[in-house]
Amino acid sequence: MKTDNNKLMQYYFRLSKIRLTGLVVLTAMAGYAMAPAAFDPIGFTMVTLGTGLTSASANAINQFFEVPFDSQMNRTKNRVLVRGYLSPLHAVTFAAVSGSVGLVVLALGANPLTAALGAFNLGLYTLVYTPMKRHTILNTWVGSVVGAVPPLMGWAACTGSLDPGAWIMAAIMFCWQFPHFNALSWNLRPDYSRAGYRMMSVVDPNLCKRVALRHTVGITGLCFLAPVAGLTTPLFPVMSLPLNLYFTYLGWKFYQQGDSSSSRSLFRFSLLHIPLLILLMIVNKPSRKNDSKDSGKESVTVVQSELT
Repeated sequence: MKTDNNKLMQYYFRLSKIRLTGLVVLTAMAGYAMAPAAFDPIGFTMVTLGTGLTSASANAINQFFEVPFDSQMNRTKNRVLVRGYLSPLHAVTFAAVSGSVGLVVLALGANPLTAALGAFNLGLYTLVYTPMKRHTILNTWVGSVVGAVPPLMGWAACTGSLDPGAWIMAAIMFCWQFPHFNALSWNLRPDYSRAGYRMMSVVDPNLCKRVALRHTVGITGLCFLAPVAGLTTPLFPVMSLPLNLYFTYLGWKFYQQGDSSSSRSLFRFSLLHIPLLILLMIVNKPSRKNDSKDSGKESVTVVQSELT
């Protein structure tokens, strides 16, 4: 099939799984915003762009590998490579270019640590998680690590290091993946089974429900650790508690009922939960007294130099 160049950008968005990439970029931006350093618009833009490009590359490679299996699933049978809208060579070229450019942007526009994290995540998603899906349910834990790395990238881009607050953000994202994905996969069990994917919802449904519930509880605990790590003010765990308790309640309903309705409710709320939690983090970001003191000293120095 000849590629329709008028729809090329649309195909690239679909190949990149643009909504998933958008979530990845959002959490990287959150990591940058929460880091205890001065906000640099250029650095912020570079890590946003670089993270988006590397995520697009990872998703394109994932789809390249999974064409035979995507064709067996109702959820994925209309993907661009399955339908033949793009050739496999075109997709691999897109992945190579976007991944290479993304890592260069991260290295030069941010720092080598951020680029290293991006390269690690690209390899983990494409070379470990993707083939693992057909062999063991541990793929979900590996995929959750992939989801936890973007806030580390944002933080590293801002500070050049990984402080305790960065790891709290990563841990929250790691935990969030389980109720989010386990609830999503629950109603896709026939699809996953037909395509030969070893998902918790297919192999061990009871474990799938238990793990989802445990990690909703885990998020609440991590939010109470956030002020201890200096990530937020002490008010954050209190303000986020209603949000987290409702998330846990939906996790409990999914654990108890295990039906399409409870899984759908948990999944849909997970899409609201993480951006709202990030917003509460930003609202409760501690003011950096040292920064204000330093800026005050700089102002005094400037005034003194002008007087003399």
